[in-house]
Amino acid sequence: QVQLVESGGGLVQAGGSLRLSCAASGSRFRIVAMGWYRQAPGKQRELTATITDDGSTNYADSVKGRFTISRGNAENTVYLQMNSLKPEDTAVYYCTVDGKDSVLGYDRSWGRGTQVTVSS
Repeated sequence: QVQLVESGGGLVQAGGSLRLSCAASGSRFRIVAMGWYRQAPGKQRELTATITDDGSTNYADSVKGRFTISRGNAENTVYLQMNSLKPEDTAVYYCTVDGKDSVLGYDRSWGRGTQVTVSS
């Protein structure tokens, strides 16, 4: 399994910004996509943003215009710039990596998560 290490979470006041980072290592598969999911208290885990190997991005409607996903120069890094944060953005944010192997098919790996808390 690939190892994912997230960083950048923390406590911020409403209207503030945070930047999440994720670095992957140990994958035997070609990385075809990376992304961020989040899980708020009492809610299901949901997609926040994804970016594919060809640069295509997708965002949840709730974060469009406020969050930006990007990849670093290294294929195994991904960032999530979060601006104009709202209390409803409070959640555990998980980094994901999608890998593809010609024989084994697709595989998704998950990070352990980083807490983002937005105070009102």
